[in-house]
Amino acid sequence: MNRMLVVVFDNEAKAYEGKQTLWQLDAEGSVSVYASSVVARNPDGSVEVKQEDPGLLGTLTGTPVGALIGLIGGPTGAAIGAAAGLAAGMFTDLDNARIGDDFIDDVQKGLVRGQAALVAEVEEDWTTPVDSRMEALGGRVFRRALSDVHDAANDEDTAAIKADLAQTKAEHAEARAERKAKLQERMNQLDSKLQARLQQAKERREAHKAAAQAKVAFLKAKAAVAHAKSP
Repeated sequence: MNRMLVVVFDNEAKAYEGKQTLWQLDAEGSVSVYASSVVARNPDGSVEVKQEDPGLLGTLTGTPVGALIGLIGGPTGAAIGAAAGLAAGMFTDLDNARIGDDFIDDVQKGLVRGQAALVAEVEEDWTTPVDSRMEALGGRVFRRALSDVHDAANDEDTAAIKADLAQTKAEHAEARAERKAKLQERMNQLDSKLQARLQQAKERREAHKAAAQAKVAFLKAKAAVAHAKSP
């Protein structure tokens, strides 16, 4: 199952150890890691990106991991740390987080000032390997399966814009000359907003499709290597 994983530790050193352990589990075949990052909650409440490993995704910007880090930062945001590119771009599309608000709230409350966390997107068939290894390091594990819940919300927003545009067009057809200009301006604004929304949805679908294809290829390659090593 494709999941978001957040493991909270008392300090950065333990978070780095947790990240290394997670990739060891990947090498052992217990879990597949798509991307990971180490973040820390600063004394002022901001979340600073300390280290990132985008794995097969190439960059964390615009991915569930990058978006989740931005959400974890909350109102204070995320400080620009070692991964400046990620910190600068993580707010561009928070819909990519694809997880519920309750999970974000749990992680925000669980990661207090002075602590650090490992944030990762993984594929795991069972939770025991990660839980047992992380708990042995003193980590507290939060996980949630990725979903398309935000896609439904975006569809609703697009439908609402279309309905508003249709109503405005109907009013424009019946309006007097002095009102037509204002209604036309509103129609233009709604149409621009609709086109932008449709383009964003298209780009999001293409990005999700590309990421899904990369993940499938990655898992197939791992399976092939494991099969080759088996007696």
